[in-house]
Amino acid sequence: MSEQVALETDQRPWGSYSVLDDDGTHKVRRIVVLPGKRLSYQRHARRSEHWFIVAGTSLVTLDGVQRELATGASIDIPVGVGHRIENATDGDVVFIEVQHGEYFGEDDIVRLEDDYGRCGS
Repeated sequence: MSEQVALETDQRPWGSYSVLDDDGTHKVRRIVVLPGKRLSYQRHARRSEHWFIVAGTSLVTLDGVQRELATGASIDIPVGVGHRIENATDGDVVFIEVQHGEYFGEDDIVRLEDDYGRCGS
């Protein structure tokens, strides 16, 4: 029988995320992007990311190029490359983010554009 584990969810202006695993070499998060919302266009100096879409259809910008990713699709985001995910639909977009690198703190985010006034943070 599988055991249910209560996850702590962090609310953001664009939706929420829950940390599924946090280790010295990786961090795994479940991220929900609400309809009409998007994350900041950002980059990281110390980690790469892999996104796997588990529900919904998203618009992903990677290094200035946009592409649509639907359920079952994935994308790799190298260290230092600008990236963003957007939900232009009327349902939630849910994806799993696997961070890999040497550091996973929020202060490794360099926001290039942000809908919520957080550039420079």
